[in-house]
Amino acid sequence: MDKRRRRKDDKFPIIIRLGHYQKTTSITTGKAIPEECWDERKKKIRGSYKGTDSLFHLNNLILKELVLYQDKVNKLQESGELEFLSIKQLKNCLVGKNKYDSFFEFGESKVVELKATKRFGTARSYHGLIGILRKFTKGRDVKFNEVNYEFLVDFERFHLSKPGNSINGVASYMRTLRSLYNRGIKEGIIKREAYPFYNYQIKTVPTAKRAINQGSIKKILQIKLDPSDFMVHYRNYFILSYMLFGMSFVDMAFLKVENIKKGRVQFQRKKTSKLYDIKITEPLQKILSFYTKNKKPDDFILPIIKRDDLELQYKDAKEALKRYNNGLSRLADRCGIDEKLTSYVSRHSFATHAMLKNIPLMAISEMLGHSKLSTTQIYLKSLPSNIMDVYQEEMNKF
Repeated sequence: MDKRRRRKDDKFPIIIRLGHYQKTTSITTGKAIPEECWDERKKKIRGSYKGTDSLFHLNNLILKELVLYQDKVNKLQESGELEFLSIKQLKNCLVGKNKYDSFFEFGESKVVELKATKRFGTARSYHGLIGILRKFTKGRDVKFNEVNYEFLVDFERFHLSKPGNSINGVASYMRTLRSLYNRGIKEGIIKREAYPFYNYQIKTVPTAKRAINQGSIKKILQIKLDPSDFMVHYRNYFILSYMLFGMSFVDMAFLKVENIKKGRVQFQRKKTSKLYDIKITEPLQKILSFYTKNKKPDDFILPIIKRDDLELQYKDAKEALKRYNNGLSRLADRCGIDEKLTSYVSRHSFATHAMLKNIPLMAISEMLGHSKLSTTQIYLKSLPSNIMDVYQEEMNKF
């Protein structure tokens, strides 16, 4: 009997207490009786209770519910799932009250949660996934148990049937889908045994290497541009990214004057929350000075973000990134660079050039902000052909 919650009719609810990892919660039975009708020692309703035609049947219903929940707990223990559940997830598993049966509704709820915690990048990924899946199903809702191996294969075929779509594009959607599905498992909405990625393998194809040689970096740095030409900014963004350990465009967009402290740039990476503390070298100082003159500490350094609302600021950065990549294409033409320039090229070039200067792999990984050394190794899996050409020419000098 839950004596903390007296009802207006002076009855108290009968609850089932659930304990897990030193935390407790309750499951309602829907029954409530006067305090004097509860036998605390025997945990049952006394014979003095007059609110039922069959006291034996009522006590049996409560006992049956208790036994049912205990049986479910035992099965979760046997399957090894129990230890991975929070008490909230366990309760949901027992009472069968999953708030979201629909995969789409669950995904949309996660978008709202992510936005509330300022994780707009992941929120956009989930929102984009739900959008493409709705097109795939022609607007039909999809339940969690429908997202199986066959569903994944059919979606892959659907995506690849559209002109311009690629294997790597499918892979991006599948990684997002896998992430969302894993959240569903953690929240007890779907059983771990139903996981469709046990059999489905996300496929990718190697992409062209994005690094350019140091000669091209020098051309970008030294090109003469009219100060009124917006191409000046694209050149500066590229060099800034390269000099700041391959900083991502969104991180550059959110840099503020207050991030410059005692000759260093100190900031937290948006994607991984890793803290950076980078020394400002002379060429880096020249570019930063170009943007920080007469600005207040809480001003953004670069002219990218225009609005005050955080979500709109991310939109500003996203729209500016598209213009930046288009601008880099024109910058490459002006510099006489044959390689394709994108926002990723500065990051990959920094990593490759660091390796060529014999900087230890562990240090390169730290500079790039990778949590795993294997991620850095993927960056440096093989050298771009133009760099291999330089090596070959050196070897062929007799």
